[in-house]
Amino acid sequence: MLVAVMYNGHVNRRNAVNYAYASIDVQLKKRWDLIPNLVETVKGYTRHEKELLETLTRARRQAKDLHDDSHDRFSGESQINQAVPQLLALAESYPELKADKQFLNLQRNLTEVEAQIAAARRAYNAAVMDYNNGVDMFPSSIIASLFGFARRHHFATKPSERDTPNVAI
Repeated sequence: MLVAVMYNGHVNRRNAVNYAYASIDVQLKKRWDLIPNLVETVKGYTRHEKELLETLTRARRQAKDLHDDSHDRFSGESQINQAVPQLLALAESYPELKADKQFLNLQRNLTEVEAQIAAARRAYNAAVMDYNNGVDMFPSSIIASLFGFARRHHFATKPSERDTPNVAI
């Protein structure tokens, strides 16, 4: 009976992690969908910012190709996390872009999506912590090892991303 209770606890926590991951995935998809429109809008005003726009487009494509919940998936989002603030900062150098209604709407939507990603990320990391506690703590750790429940990775910021991004244009 105790084994069944512990096993079911692991399944419940694993499912909570998967659910939280799916929430992040939905928010990231929203961001991926906004990026091409934002890039196209900015392209019309900024001819010499080609490298940043190409970097963001390439990062979006690479991140979309990583569909699993591995650590690689979260690492794949890091280039987007660094490039988006730089793209939005371009508006400071281009007053006509800053006044463009489409750009302002995309910027507002992106800001909202980024807040939702942050909330989903916190929920995911809380679910991972709860799951990992179940995998690590005795006596449930015995059941976890018997049935193949392994630790999961948090959606963490890479050390290189912890510095304030340089958005000077």
